[in-house]
Amino acid sequence: MKHHSIVVSLSHQMDSFGIPHNIHTLTIVMNSFCHLNRLGFAFSFLAKILKLGFQPDEVTFTTLIRALCNEDKTGDAQHLLMKMLEEGLQPDVFAYGTLINGLCKGGNISAAIKLLRFMEECHCQPDVVVYTSIINALCKEGNFTEALNLLSEMLAKGISGDAFTYTPIIQGLCSVGEWKLVTLLLKEMLNSKIQPDIVCYSTIVDGLCKVGKMTEAHNVVDCLIEIGVEPDFVTYNILMNGHCLRLEMDEAAKVFDIMVSKGCTPDVISYNTLINGYCKSQRIDKAMDLFQEMCQRELIPDVVTYNTLVHGFLNVRKIQDASFCLDDMIDCDQFPSCVTQSIFIYHLCKTGDLAGALDLLKHLEASKWDLDIVVYNNVINGMCKAGQLKAARELFSSLSTKGLHPTTQTYNIMIQGLFQEGLSTEASELLREMRKNDCLLDDIAYNMIARGFLKNNEVLRGIQIVDEFVAIGIGIDRSTNALLEKLSDDEELDPGIRQRLRKFLYK
Repeated sequence: MKHHSIVVSLSHQMDSFGIPHNIHTLTIVMNSFCHLNRLGFAFSFLAKILKLGFQPDEVTFTTLIRALCNEDKTGDAQHLLMKMLEEGLQPDVFAYGTLINGLCKGGNISAAIKLLRFMEECHCQPDVVVYTSIINALCKEGNFTEALNLLSEMLAKGISGDAFTYTPIIQGLCSVGEWKLVTLLLKEMLNSKIQPDIVCYSTIVDGLCKVGKMTEAHNVVDCLIEIGVEPDFVTYNILMNGHCLRLEMDEAAKVFDIMVSKGCTPDVISYNTLINGYCKSQRIDKAMDLFQEMCQRELIPDVVTYNTLVHGFLNVRKIQDASFCLDDMIDCDQFPSCVTQSIFIYHLCKTGDLAGALDLLKHLEASKWDLDIVVYNNVINGMCKAGQLKAARELFSSLSTKGLHPTTQTYNIMIQGLFQEGLSTEASELLREMRKNDCLLDDIAYNMIARGFLKNNEVLRGIQIVDEFVAIGIGIDRSTNALLEKLSDDEELDPGIRQRLRKFLYK
């Protein structure tokens, strides 16, 4: 940007020395103002050009069109293009391409295609850059059919594509599993002597890995090496992640070793990928070995690394180790996500350490953490299971003061807690509140509420709930069905009620 400032300064010196400008110097200064994001000054030079009696040329207008597009002012840029035509100037492919690219980046693909047709009517032949801009935009919107049609149109006109043209289409087709079309496009590129770049190949490898086609993914990498293109760390990371998703940790480790042997230095993502795989495989010791190796390589663990390890320790019920990891994380200025804190609290409650969960919650609240409803749902659930219904109700009632609104899960937890204590009247009141707040009941809620009434000897109320959710297409789960079956065999119940219960049973 410095040289553009120098250009503006030299322009002022020309004025002070009385050196006259010509159309070329004025256009250069105007271009510098555009690069300095001083569009108002750029247009003032357009006025100066006209005032001095010069005729703006194609370069002058194209410079301003590019600047307007860079500031997302594509409407003004279109107006300027029409002004060019009115002045008898013929915009070149660069001018049209600049505006089409701006329209595509702004999401106005239909206008971009209209402009493509207009430039053809004006006998300006679009080039590969113009077509690629629109193809890329169509792919981002998921309109792969139209992108393929435009590619075919381009090739039919004798305009050769390049890697930038094909890669977004291949990437999009990989995402929707159209492997036959991907193969055809890849063959078409190679037949046309277009060498796919590492990004294109990595895109294909990623798509194959995501659908579990690991053999095919390795074949693509082997093909890369055969044609003299060395995979980079991104490609290797993708391969490792594919194996980790399938918990094929030995295979993932082999990819890591090959990567290192090829002189490709692993990055933080490489280690995070393997650590995550080992944690999900409950091989936490192996994950910690990698963590130590990572630090020895002077790679700084990030929030993803620590979150993954905390989750890993919690999944194997090593609560203390998870706590140490959390402390280490904070000491290194890496702050755990709200999801991690929520899972930590969930595990503390699950293992019966409600006091530890409450201490952590108080610490988070005191530290002004932006906690979501999931965190409080876990604590309320822990309280209910520990028989601390009074504390659970108090915390539930305080949610609004924290700027939170109960979800279906929150109500489910509270209603179940009330039923467990035999407080069906209070549960009914909470059910009414739930409906009043437009909180929709799901299949879990309906079945749980029905069982609550049935277990508390309010059989008719339970039948009413079952009638209600069956009528709207929600199924009876196994637990509810077992309870209905048991009650239908209870000879102490009225025969009419037992008959009503039997009609709900699985056939």
